[in-house]
Amino acid sequence: MTILEALLWLTLNVYHEARSEPRIAQMAVANVTLNRAREQGAKVEDIVRQPRQFSWTDQKGSFIPDDPKAFVNCLQSVYLALQGEDFTGGATHFHLDSVKPSWAAEYIYLTQLGAHKFYRQQPGS
Repeated sequence: MTILEALLWLTLNVYHEARSEPRIAQMAVANVTLNRAREQGAKVEDIVRQPRQFSWTDQKGSFIPDDPKAFVNCLQSVYLALQGEDFTGGATHFHLDSVKPSWAAEYIYLTQLGAHKFYRQQPGS
């Protein structure tokens, strides 16, 4: 996989998960994806396409963004996330504030950015 393919998959993930969120939340979603890739020693595409990990990849239909301006904004957020330090505290998971996933109780809550809550695994898990 080339760097451009990884950049595309990372941007698609931010676009589909957080395009309406503030830049800081978009950057945090990018960091979650990158943290998982580092932890698992996997390519960004493989992390994004893992079944039942990111809601948009489980849906049928086109992955092609229908809002070019929002896509470019997400690309800028990804670029900034790649240039800086991970400010999420090692977050590997997130969910919308409006949902209460059963898995959240097994993770350490870190912060809320925009409408998303961010978590990381318990030590030793």
